[in-house]
Amino acid sequence: MSSLEFYRGKRVFVTGHTGFKGTWLCRILVNAGAEVTGYSLNPPTEPNLFSMAELDGKMTSIIGDIRDLEALGRAFEAAQPKIVFHLAAQPIVRDSYKNPVYTYETNVMGTVNICECVRLSKSVKSFLNVTTDKVYKNNEWEWGYRENEPLDGYDPYSNSKSCSELVTHSYINSFFRDLGIAASTARAGNVIGGGDFANDRIIPDCIRAVGEKRDIVVRNPHSTRPYQHVLEPLSVYLTIAEEQYRDRDRAGFFNVGPEDCDCITTGELVDLFCRKWGEGSRWINQYDGGPHEANFLKLDCSKIKSQFHWRARWGIEEAVEKTVEWAKVYFRGEAVTKCMDGQIAEFFDGRKRNEA
Repeated sequence: MSSLEFYRGKRVFVTGHTGFKGTWLCRILVNAGAEVTGYSLNPPTEPNLFSMAELDGKMTSIIGDIRDLEALGRAFEAAQPKIVFHLAAQPIVRDSYKNPVYTYETNVMGTVNICECVRLSKSVKSFLNVTTDKVYKNNEWEWGYRENEPLDGYDPYSNSKSCSELVTHSYINSFFRDLGIAASTARAGNVIGGGDFANDRIIPDCIRAVGEKRDIVVRNPHSTRPYQHVLEPLSVYLTIAEEQYRDRDRAGFFNVGPEDCDCITTGELVDLFCRKWGEGSRWINQYDGGPHEANFLKLDCSKIKSQFHWRARWGIEEAVEKTVEWAKVYFRGEAVTKCMDGQIAEFFDGRKRNEA
């Protein structure tokens, strides 16, 4: 896996940098000494991790819409990046039912726009489009989906990310390969970690509930998902971008998920959260009759393990523990950046938090 030293001095462009995963990625890159430019809408929630991450003055942050090709092109031209991570998206399944047009505009045409900027660039060597495990046609079977399975997400979010994959595939075949640009996609499972304040995500819902001293409401405790700490997929993204930068033949389409034993039901996840949080926290099952969501989803990650010798570092228990740790720091009003940096150091090079 990436030691992060590779990124020192590298010009890196991150779309969606004000989001949960984007903020963690930028904090990692800034700490590694990269020259980072972010392009995104304003943070999607209040409170939000980006405002807490103390990245002002340490990177170039551009507030803009991924659907605006002209503005994106200007930011891209100014940054002259060598490496591009595309994370900008409308990421919430339920919101995609409420506003499918915006979801498709952002997730499909946003991908077209960033691919077009990469195509016209004279500087980019490595491009990674981050999609989702939900891109696959979901048959509700009990084995993991592989990278060669059919793409056909059910809901507007999942389907738009399937389209984002296909856009990337077309640009690779039509342009990037001939231009010598290495491009990959990464299909990650559900992520948890400190600083996620999104609506309609189970761990943020848990944290809001315990913060307000009320029961946690779980609407679908029997759904199975590949949960992992946010640093797990980010470490894979960094590795893919580095390896294909060095050797274009390393590029491809990759699943990024936890071990099978960490694909658990939502009810099991919330049980684990309550044990780690303590303080008498508990949850109730209250289905609210919402729109269709898949009940069973798991990834086969054999390819990423074989090609990059990757293994998950933190299992689900440790992932929840780290998330609870961050949340308790936040509720105490202490510096969350110290907690973030400690967890990053521990994850990437094994240093304990009190040594970071």
